[in-house]
Amino acid sequence: MLQRNQLGFDFHAAPGSPPVEWRIEPGLVPYPDALALMEARAAAIRAGTAAEMVWLVAHPPLYTAGTSARTDDLLQPDRFPVYAAGRGGEYTYHGPGQRVAYVMLDLKQRREDVRVFVGALEEWIIRTLDRFNVRGERREDRVGVWVVRPDRPQLAPGVPAEDKIAAIGIRLRRWVSFHGIAINVEPDLSHFSGIVPCGIAGHGVTSLVDLGLPVTMADLDVALKQGFEEVFGPASAN
Repeated sequence: MLQRNQLGFDFHAAPGSPPVEWRIEPGLVPYPDALALMEARAAAIRAGTAAEMVWLVAHPPLYTAGTSARTDDLLQPDRFPVYAAGRGGEYTYHGPGQRVAYVMLDLKQRREDVRVFVGALEEWIIRTLDRFNVRGERREDRVGVWVVRPDRPQLAPGVPAEDKIAAIGIRLRRWVSFHGIAINVEPDLSHFSGIVPCGIAGHGVTSLVDLGLPVTMADLDVALKQGFEEVFGPASAN
């Protein structure tokens, strides 16, 4: 297991800071409700009236458009509701069987560096997947976390197939983050076919169950919290 600071992705708050509130939402959360809560919580964090929070949710099937979304990448506009997310990035899918973690942190109390923050989110995902013996990998030209698929036909001689298992899309307002990450546990992977996920063609999408692992959402939530605390520091239930 990689130790804190080994890759420079230390996003712990200052010593003595309160733990991050860790909240798991039951059921499916409508996307507009999630946006409203994140907006309110981010404002309260900046005002000093609320603690930082990680909010674990799942959504009904839907597509979201980031600020860089290209119209041509929405292949089936009538398939599911489409929402303007306001985060960075392009189109992505959310739905049952996918764990979305909305991350509301005060980077002024941590590290005012967007690039390293994204790297810390990737590191969190990688450490989480490692607990299931899944090797998640970064790619310099692609945001998110990827897994090599030696069981699939090669993209070219000597170039193995790769599938995306986790997406990242964030927004910062006055150095408070919101939006976050999404990890595929057991979503309907055919639902991704209505978009070009994150604007990246030529690669597939996978999930923990698609990789042959009988992982439940509860299993993932435990691993997520463990990985989060390694990279970002203590978290406590609400």
